[in-house]
Amino acid sequence: MSNLQQMKAEVKDVLENNILRYWIDKVTDHENGGFYGRVDGHDQVHPSAEKGAILNARILWAFSAAYRVLRKAEYLEAATRARDYILDHFIDKEEGGVYWSLDYKGNPLDTKKQTYAIGFTIYGLSEYARATVDKHALHAAIGLYHDIEDHAFDAGHNGYIEALTRDWQPIADMRLSDKDENGSRTMNTHLHIIEPYTNLYRVWPNEELKADILNLLDIFTGPLHNPKTNHLDLFFNDNWQGKRNIQSYGHDIEAVWLLHEAALVLGDKDVLHDIEEFIRPLAAAADEGLQPDGSMIYERWTDTERVDRQRQWWVQCESVIGHLDLYQYFGDEQALERSLRCWEYTKEHLIDHQNGEWHWAVLGDGSLNLEDDKAGFWKCPYHNSRMCLEVMER
Repeated sequence: MSNLQQMKAEVKDVLENNILRYWIDKVTDHENGGFYGRVDGHDQVHPSAEKGAILNARILWAFSAAYRVLRKAEYLEAATRARDYILDHFIDKEEGGVYWSLDYKGNPLDTKKQTYAIGFTIYGLSEYARATVDKHALHAAIGLYHDIEDHAFDAGHNGYIEALTRDWQPIADMRLSDKDENGSRTMNTHLHIIEPYTNLYRVWPNEELKADILNLLDIFTGPLHNPKTNHLDLFFNDNWQGKRNIQSYGHDIEAVWLLHEAALVLGDKDVLHDIEEFIRPLAAAADEGLQPDGSMIYERWTDTERVDRQRQWWVQCESVIGHLDLYQYFGDEQALERSLRCWEYTKEHLIDHQNGEWHWAVLGDGSLNLEDDKAGFWKCPYHNSRMCLEVMER
């Protein structure tokens, strides 16, 4: 058995027995519906924690994709549970879009419209439609796509507004989280708009949607790209001005394969050629974050030379996929070796083989981060299940 074949077998086992089993057994909320909002880093469930839109959309995506690939009834059941909870509770039936969060009983808590969260809900619903040909999910995904285009797209500056109020008015604090800058344009949100738009195009090959994906590719190769460093910069104002001072290695390597995926799905040879020319230097820039142990660190600030050496779970997932993509399409043997080594690091250091799921991170000093969640607003069965499924399907 080759190393790649071995990795395929290992990730299938991890997907089913370590990730998906954990979410079915430990995170399903049988009392109030849907899924619990939080399981902390010490594996304790918090039944009264608020429920985030991103978490629930990512649960929907993960189980829908798992059902599409593995066709197991228990995955369809979990995906349908997530779909129904989103349609019944997260969708704002009066103003459109989705609520940012609900209380544990399913009532709206934070009603702002975060474009990133709407994008992920499209991602989950379109994957459910892809797996099941469900018209309700597809209709809801298309409706949310129109909500983004009608309210969050700024035609004057050609970009997507980070956040708005419930009724789509300007909002002072647009940040996704406390660690982010308060920029009206971010690379992260644009990455997670092109991702669901690409998936929606798979099941709804609409010409306007195609044009929007092409425009997003232009934004990535244009204002988001730093030609001096080949990294993607993170935070901007309405006029695409920003400090351009943070290099996020995980986002760079994630963008490598997601931009490639978008071009492949669109099927335009000229677009594909241009994007393939673009992502090779981007991958080289991302690889500045690779470490001798095979892992990839988080971020670097160029103005202060501060380096965040956390090995976060999601960064390792994207490194595995991004490098595997380079091997599959460009025959890059070194990239395959980097993918395999990152998987070995992840198996040894980040997967909780005893309790299930993955730890948030290994800190820069080598200790395990148990203070951040196992499941929560930002800790979802998405990056790791997607990594497993991508490896299995390639």
